[in-house]
Amino acid sequence: MFPSAADLAPGDAKSAVLDLTPFAVHRIRSIDDPWFEAAYEPLWEEFGAKNEMELRETLTARFRLAPQMTYEMVLVQQEGRLAAVRDHTAIPAGDLTVVHLSHNLVAPEFRRVGLAGWMRAFPAALARELAPERPVVLAAEMEYDDGSDPNRAIRLRAYEKAGFSKIAPERIDYHQPDFRAPEIIDASGGPVPLPFQLLVRRVGREAERTIRGVEVRQVVEALYAMYGAQFRVQDMAHPALDLSAYPAAEAELPLLPPTAPVGASA
Repeated sequence: MFPSAADLAPGDAKSAVLDLTPFAVHRIRSIDDPWFEAAYEPLWEEFGAKNEMELRETLTARFRLAPQMTYEMVLVQQEGRLAAVRDHTAIPAGDLTVVHLSHNLVAPEFRRVGLAGWMRAFPAALARELAPERPVVLAAEMEYDDGSDPNRAIRLRAYEKAGFSKIAPERIDYHQPDFRAPEIIDASGGPVPLPFQLLVRRVGREAERTIRGVEVRQVVEALYAMYGAQFRVQDMAHPALDLSAYPAAEAELPLLPPTAPVGASA
């Protein structure tokens, strides 16, 4: 079942008129789910070669974190064909529910018809299902746009339209942990976390243009708690994953459009 229209982002009104009846939805919360492989394989094909997709054993461990945190894959098909697939993890964090947005893939023939907006609504629906009284923050890690990949710019524009903002990268030096297999990490001399921009949609607060340091820390600590539950302690201990240099709790950080160039808040 698709989320309700109330879970759509402010810029996804077009999605509300999409006829959803031809689509089948599979919400997967176990690696033993019969639809897991059909969801995992296209994500691995798209993101695995870039070291941006977790191994099956990592996701097995993440599924088992429930009810501490809830990992979900959503597979949408039309007449047995892949239409879209995504995955995300809902994580309690202080007085918030932070939902980490891992991957979102819409098949080419289903783009620009409104389906992508519904795929962006599933994480908000999961948070509402688990803890309807808590404020929700959707968090996405996005590569810096160096102009080498046109699809990267398209994704950033889509997030911007959907009510996401970028936490000023000049104020936080966010890194994603090393996704490579442990034996490859060791053979290469140790973990290499990757620098990413951190995008957030604070559901119901999309118009706010600043975020306090305490909320930023809650979001990042939630993401690292998720990763730390499966990755090795020594890999999570890398200095790039240390929050000690993050702004103080009372600091006000700018929230920028996802397409804003680096240095826009300086």
